[in-house]
Amino acid sequence: MNLRETFHAIMDYGEFDRVPVWFFGTWPETKDRWAKEGWQRVENQYLNSSGGPQLDFMDTDWETSFGGEGTIWNNQGLVRPQPIGGIPVKVLEENAEFKVIRKSTGGIVKNSKQGSSISQHIEPDLKPERKDWERFRKYLDPDTPERIPARFDEKITALSKRQHMTCFLGGSLFGWMNDWMGLEAVSFLPYDDPILYEEIISYMADYFMAVNAKFLDKVNFDFAYFFEDCCFNTGPMISPDIYRRFFDKHYRRMIDLYRSKGIKWILIDSDGKVDDLLPCWLDTGFDIVFPIEIGTWKADPMKLRKQYGRNLRMFGGVNKHVIGQDESSIRKELEHLKPLVDDGGFVPIPDHRIPPDISLDQMRNYVNIFNETFNSDMES
Repeated sequence: MNLRETFHAIMDYGEFDRVPVWFFGTWPETKDRWAKEGWQRVENQYLNSSGGPQLDFMDTDWETSFGGEGTIWNNQGLVRPQPIGGIPVKVLEENAEFKVIRKSTGGIVKNSKQGSSISQHIEPDLKPERKDWERFRKYLDPDTPERIPARFDEKITALSKRQHMTCFLGGSLFGWMNDWMGLEAVSFLPYDDPILYEEIISYMADYFMAVNAKFLDKVNFDFAYFFEDCCFNTGPMISPDIYRRFFDKHYRRMIDLYRSKGIKWILIDSDGKVDDLLPCWLDTGFDIVFPIEIGTWKADPMKLRKQYGRNLRMFGGVNKHVIGQDESSIRKELEHLKPLVDDGGFVPIPDHRIPPDISLDQMRNYVNIFNETFNSDMES
């Protein structure tokens, strides 16, 4: 079985011959460390990116293609979905510690130059008011010519012939709006101006469907990836009531379209404690929840399967911080998940980007123990 067939067999609760060895990328600093420890960096691949790298002792990267040039975030190099702004980018302030930039969409951010960190938003890209939405919406024209990159047909042909599992960016109705406005503004908007709030959500759903229609009839991806990041360490950033009132019907429209184009699985990416929204997502039609972060709230994929049964498929669920620990800790983490792996509907991968405190040898050791735990019986 190739990696596509294996992934679908697992999610279908069918017979599979091995468990794929994947991860969800790394910090840029991790790549720098691994390059010093023997990983052969290829120029410009995964540069300053949290994707990849491709490691020779792991399976083909599911998140990227074309050596890191194509990613989830640009639909594997087929279409650029991000806003295309009309304001000249300008450096407003810079020193050895940080750089302050006015973005092409109008926002002002302060970026650290001393390592990976979340940017400080000084001014938002989008203010929570109709006048600014009318301005910003112009940056979200699905037919802007710059959205289609060079070598589109070549990439279509290569993706159509692939044997590894990969996906496209199905949408982001909350995640991007949160990024553009900031959490405080996006949290007040459904109460201050519910009409505008839903108008933005509805437009974004239409926008993603129009953008993705440019390639969905040409490439059959393995699943649609929804980026939402709508939960944190104590629970969701939106309540189940807000979800059902504003989001549910638009997700359903998108999922219906993708399924009509042959997309079998729909994954939602939400960091943090997802318990309160899980029933909503399953009812809407999402198939796979990712990354099932362990974190301080001790999420447990085994308990979630017992609670929701086979309707809940999962991708993730391995505490990434265990990778740098001793062998017995790694085995304990993975063996706990073996009954779930054997049941199907679950692919164990580290629950977020690999941080730079994990060495290349520690990553290799984790993969060896992973294969001993999940694949030794199948290979024999």
